[in-house]
Amino acid sequence: MDAPTWVWALTVLGIVALLVFDFVFHVRKAHVPTLREAAVWSAAYVGIAIAFGLGVLVFGGTTMGSEYFAGYVTEKALSVDNLFVFLIIMTSFRVPREDQQKVLLFGIVFSLFARTGFIFVGAALINAFAWVFYLFGLVLLLTAGHMLRPEGEESHTADNVMVRLARKVFHTSEHYDGDKLFTTIDGKRAMTPMLLVMVAIAGTDILFALDSIPAIFGLTQNVFIVFTATAFSLLGLRQLYFLIDGLLDRLIYLSYGLAAILGFIGVKLILHALHENTVPFINDGEPVAVVEISTGLSLSVILGVLVVTVLASLFSKRGRAQNAISNARRHATAYLDAEYTTDPDERERIFRALVGERDQIIALGPKYRQMVRDESELMDLLERALASHDAAVARGEAPPFDDPQIVTRR
Repeated sequence: MDAPTWVWALTVLGIVALLVFDFVFHVRKAHVPTLREAAVWSAAYVGIAIAFGLGVLVFGGTTMGSEYFAGYVTEKALSVDNLFVFLIIMTSFRVPREDQQKVLLFGIVFSLFARTGFIFVGAALINAFAWVFYLFGLVLLLTAGHMLRPEGEESHTADNVMVRLARKVFHTSEHYDGDKLFTTIDGKRAMTPMLLVMVAIAGTDILFALDSIPAIFGLTQNVFIVFTATAFSLLGLRQLYFLIDGLLDRLIYLSYGLAAILGFIGVKLILHALHENTVPFINDGEPVAVVEISTGLSLSVILGVLVVTVLASLFSKRGRAQNAISNARRHATAYLDAEYTTDPDERERIFRALVGERDQIIALGPKYRQMVRDESELMDLLERALASHDAAVARGEAPPFDDPQIVTRR
């Protein structure tokens, strides 16, 4: 059962209103969100999504409600994994901390437009060709297999095809000009890195949709549920980025959990395709009597896998060490980058986070301290960050720190 036109209209209007509110009250003025601000608004957007789901459950019935929540949880989990790639892109482009909100909001809006287009194309294909379920199932199984392969940051490049094309076609500058998309260099109009990073995120968003949309169509074919679950999973993603920014690298088993979920949904899609089979060379074009996986079971499996993988990641010593090392590298690089932020409080927050990550590594024992010492580039970064902070204290530009020892000096 799809929703009536007036429900579609009110829903789209509400989503647009939330995006406009987000821009006007949070993003228009460049600033670094506090942890409290990010936590409050993340909770608010999750609350709105849950309230909407309860409305679907009450007015649409148990099936629609279960499909919405299964789709929302799956898309939200995939979105968190996507945040890691956004982090790599923004680090590669050295996006100033104050302006990262604008980049993220653009990414959310572009994702919403791109995925809406994919949703309607996918729905049209499903209605016209039953064999599309086989294709979607195969895409998810291949994606799940790809996720199981070990990857590093180098596997996610910010220099994608769209960025290379933009650099060739348009004159680009090397430095930011506030949050402007264009600037003037020697009397000539040029694109700033701010526009390039938006292009990079747009390009990756399209790739994200290739596994995101088949995944949710594996849980429901109701276009209204597919659209709303996808939209509400994207809303609040900006706030979530700043809330779990320091924890992204700690979720070391999330990719395995997502691979299991996508593989499970891929199998579910293929079973459904067999049940609705019209392909001539499979069972002479007749439906195959197979067991279909219910939405309730799907929701239970998705939640169970996510809980297990997140808890395993959070309690893993290796995960804590990897997270601390990755964040230390990022914070040391950011502290040494004069263009990263003009806010002295933000620079001090970065340094204190760096020292906190040092303490985490020390607390984990000699095995993990050695992981840092084995990375000469990271050791050099940490030493330079300490020297830079000492110089800032001497000039009176930063307050003295009680314990400015970095792990490399232990």
